[in-house]
Amino acid sequence: MDTHKPMTLGVIVGNRGFFPDHLAKTGREEMLAVLAKAGVKAIALGPDETKHGAVETRAEARACADLFRRRRDEIDGVLVTLPNFGDERGIADTLRMAGLDVPVLVQATPDEPGLMTIRDRRDSFCGKMSACNNLRQYGIRYSLTSLHTEAPASPAFARDLEHFLGVCRVVKGLRGLRVGAIGARPAAFNTVRFSEKLLEASGISVEPIDLSEIVGRIERLTDDDPAVREKLSAIRAYVPTGGVPPAALARMAKLGAVVDAWMRETDVAISAVQCWTSLEEFFGVVPCTVMSMMGEGLMSSACEVDICGAVAMHALRLASGTPSALLDWNNNYGDDPDKAVCFHCSNLPKHFFEEVRMDYQAIIAGTVGRDRTFGTCVGRVKAGPMSFARFSTDDARGRIGGYVGEGEFTRDPLETFGGAGVVRIPGMQRLLRFICDSGFEHHVAASLSSVAGVVHEATTKYMGWDVYWHGQRGGMTA
Repeated sequence: MDTHKPMTLGVIVGNRGFFPDHLAKTGREEMLAVLAKAGVKAIALGPDETKHGAVETRAEARACADLFRRRRDEIDGVLVTLPNFGDERGIADTLRMAGLDVPVLVQATPDEPGLMTIRDRRDSFCGKMSACNNLRQYGIRYSLTSLHTEAPASPAFARDLEHFLGVCRVVKGLRGLRVGAIGARPAAFNTVRFSEKLLEASGISVEPIDLSEIVGRIERLTDDDPAVREKLSAIRAYVPTGGVPPAALARMAKLGAVVDAWMRETDVAISAVQCWTSLEEFFGVVPCTVMSMMGEGLMSSACEVDICGAVAMHALRLASGTPSALLDWNNNYGDDPDKAVCFHCSNLPKHFFEEVRMDYQAIIAGTVGRDRTFGTCVGRVKAGPMSFARFSTDDARGRIGGYVGEGEFTRDPLETFGGAGVVRIPGMQRLLRFICDSGFEHHVAASLSSVAGVVHEATTKYMGWDVYWHGQRGGMTA
């Protein structure tokens, strides 16, 4: 599944008069062609607006900034390309005057040994340092390519461009995010406490609704309501429901219809739901399938009103373009120090499963009875790459922190209930010690992807969070 939407980048072409400016012309053309081939829309000055459509002088910087301001709602990030040394002030002035506050990537085109005469020498190797120096002085955050110089058409730049686009998606998706808190935090789960104020300071708002209002809206619906019938058909098409009582399916459909309508009304993108054990005792189903369907539709939904868990799910979803799940770091796996069992009871999107079916929730059934716990999604998580993330509000320090990393779901044998898989993470004992030493929750968001670096860069560099990258590799940093 790949749901990446087309992205738009503002492009600043650097130029400096006493370097060969024909390189600015050809460099601009080459970069725009590369972006078009990658499906990226570019907003850049034309050669009729400034010399070769590049930026050097204060007037040219203003023209570019004016263009970016006029189209600020379209721009997901800015690419600074240096086909020659470039004017360090013109680049920084453009970004300051535009005031976009979006991720910025600085790329420099390499020289070729056979083209080092005064006519063809780029010196962008050196110019990139000057440009970055000025960006740092101006307080403008920026990202770098993996290699100091990369040709626009090179495989290295293609990889770095995809990484940067992921960073842009995460930053744009977190800023202005609205999270629905459906019900109160379960009393037994102090671990999912969070600060709305710290999230709000990062542009993330929480919209609460009491479960009584959800249930009250459900009571107004009949089985023949069009929204209920539509949701019931969707549930039956989504997952095998053999053995599940029709009355339970009808309750799930009504719950799903009401939650869908409320999220549309309140412009909420993702959610966290009270489950344990109010819905089961007083409504008669678990919300797992309804939440799984939302996750499959890229509207991440977390258990136990774990708002920060939902935000971590959303970050992974934005980076990968695929559904995310919320799991427990739940069990050791034999005596292998780098393996563990990740489990939930479960509301995992079906994207995660080898095969999936609907059943009752075995844990809660022991308390409220089997017939009141239908709706869970049961299956084995399929093998493959896995990225994980956890964010938490640190009220004592007034900061948001977290961790990210990568591993894999394995094919190791596992006999259990709910939704579960065996994970292998290099250095897992160090990660577990970090989690416990830092007081992080037992919940972790997961994605069947390799996007830890994207999420780390977006959250640390552009959101300003304190995020640890377990097993950090070299990459794009500033």
